[in-house]
Amino acid sequence: MAAVLACREVSKRYGRTQALDRVSLQVDAGEMVALLGPNGAGKTTLFQLLTGLFVADSGSVEVLGADMRRDPVRALAQLGVVFQQPALDLNLSVRASLRFHADLHGLPSAVSRPRIDALLERFGLAPAAGDLGRNLSGGNRRKVELLRALLHEPRLLLMDEATVGLDPASRAQLLAEVLQARAERGLGVLWATHLVDEAQRTQRVVVLHRGVVRWDGSADALCAAQGQPTLEAAFLQLTGGEKNAKAA
Repeated sequence: MAAVLACREVSKRYGRTQALDRVSLQVDAGEMVALLGPNGAGKTTLFQLLTGLFVADSGSVEVLGADMRRDPVRALAQLGVVFQQPALDLNLSVRASLRFHADLHGLPSAVSRPRIDALLERFGLAPAAGDLGRNLSGGNRRKVELLRALLHEPRLLLMDEATVGLDPASRAQLLAEVLQARAERGLGVLWATHLVDEAQRTQRVVVLHRGVVRWDGSADALCAAQGQPTLEAAFLQLTGGEKNAKAA
């Protein structure tokens, strides 16, 4: 399959701290990849580079062949993001937030309106379309952010600890929606998480530790390589017991 995301030898330093050291990873169309790492592993820095917030010191980031450094507009147009920190305007209604996002991506109303209606219906948010963001539950706010990230039909979805703080039912629903979008549309997904059960639903696991990729392969292969019965135990052994990933 064609790569929707290709990071090659990406490095980033902040003062004396080497946040990322020659990180390479790839996400193919229709593939969901989990990014696991202890606190300070470099996951946040990597996502900042992948979303164009910062530029790598060396190496390259490409989204569907568009280089994030040389052609950021084309790269970002193919990208949907749900950040770890909430990024929903609480003073706008659900529908207004979605229309604003559609306008940013240059979607004409003839395209965006039926697409918004269909997504609101699919996510069970049609009754709340006129509600302000501040009046939504935490789970529904996250659903709106995911809906917004999918609205312009990106080819790559980045999920940065997107289920943090959600109750188990909301977390499971969010994961199910992403898995369905991946299956239906061939969406490539990079899912940063601390939760082992989420990582186990992906095709591949990338373990980032102290700015270096320590593993890139299936969860089962990681368990076999570390001689451990569970992904959590294998992760902890690989990263020297730095407890950051956990079971649900």
